[in-house]
Amino acid sequence: MNCAYCQEPLPAASRRDRRYCNNNCRAWASYWRGRNGDPHPQPWRHEALTAEDPALAAAARHAQQLAEASGWSRTTLRGVLDGLATVLRGLPTDAGVPMSEVRDRPHRDVSRPRLAEVLGDLGLLHDDSTTAVRALIERVTSELAPGFAAPARRWLLVLLDGGPRAKPRSQATIYAYSAAARPILQEWGRAYDHLREVTTSDICTALEPMSGYPRRKTADALRSLFRFAKRNGLVFTNPTVGIRTPPIDLAMRPMTDGEIRAIEDLARRPAERLAVALAAEHAARSGTIRRLKLDDVDLPNRRITLAGHDQRLGDLTYRAMMAWLGHRRATWPHSPNPHILISRRTALSTGPVCHEFVRFSLGDSGFSIDQIHADRILHEALTAGPDPLHLSLVFNLDHATALRYTAVAEQILSDELEQQPAGERERRDSSPPRCTPQPQASTSTRPQLGA
Repeated sequence: MNCAYCQEPLPAASRRDRRYCNNNCRAWASYWRGRNGDPHPQPWRHEALTAEDPALAAAARHAQQLAEASGWSRTTLRGVLDGLATVLRGLPTDAGVPMSEVRDRPHRDVSRPRLAEVLGDLGLLHDDSTTAVRALIERVTSELAPGFAAPARRWLLVLLDGGPRAKPRSQATIYAYSAAARPILQEWGRAYDHLREVTTSDICTALEPMSGYPRRKTADALRSLFRFAKRNGLVFTNPTVGIRTPPIDLAMRPMTDGEIRAIEDLARRPAERLAVALAAEHAARSGTIRRLKLDDVDLPNRRITLAGHDQRLGDLTYRAMMAWLGHRRATWPHSPNPHILISRRTALSTGPVCHEFVRFSLGDSGFSIDQIHADRILHEALTAGPDPLHLSLVFNLDHATALRYTAVAEQILSDELEQQPAGERERRDSSPPRCTPQPQASTSTRPQLGA
């Protein structure tokens, strides 16, 4: 390509929309264009927008409209147009583009998710890729001995796809079960030739060093595996019958003032402070915070809907919400995402943020959003009284969960009562009971996060 003024060849690494070799040529071209009354040259347009192929031209126009609606940058749009030109040029009529070509053929600067979005909207995308969970199943079972690999593969595939007498399970369950059973099956594969040789004592030996949630999760995975194997004739007996796992010790305790201050120091950015405020004031869980949408918040009337439960928006959450929405508006003014919390990766899509975005730096310091959620409910039970009906109405809890928090609150209150002097204990016992006619969240002088 040559310079539009001096006709000298442009450098090989020049941008495609470059017209002149330097600023001197650009200035002289502008001078003579004004002196001769020549019109300004047409702005550069991507070759895909002017292509003779109707499918490529239609896809390029759709990408341009989608970029305007979603706020894509010029670099992102140019990369998507490059990808469309690469995968659609020479494509037969009524043929789809395999997902493998979308991932492999375009150059590295092309946004694969945006390119797949354009092709999917036009019905030109054919997903021929293997899902991540199926790739995980093949990878996990390939590491096992032959006598364990085949039953484990059939078990995991039935969990994924379902069967004549089994419903499909979630991908999270498959990830959890495969991670829990893999090391044990590898260990058994070094000692036995087939899954049917495993006995009850082997399962007890594998579960012995575990406790709490890991023990419960591993036991559930092994029960599911051997139940499936017994039903399909892969083993003679089910060795997990009669094995009981002790209940999980939910040692809940109120957070100390030092822990509250530590969380307050960790939550520095507007999104982090909003997540902590929702958990500390409304007892929102991390999943509820991730899925919270703009339509769930009524700022003029100070109302918020969390997991389908409409409630008053607290002052702390209101201030954090206003700060975050101002930051979001300034950073991503044209984002189509309906969720309140968005990130750099989700600003141009419609999905929620990932767990790590809500978790931020709390996990590295030993805290979590769910821990703040539990502390808020427990604090309400200690302040307003261990009443399961009150907790159910205020926080939209089921009966069993409310009873669990009530039992912990009663235990804490009884321990505090035993440590008080006898005279103070008698005065407290003789005081009339407090009446709570309406289910409202209590207020106290305890330090609040973000206050």
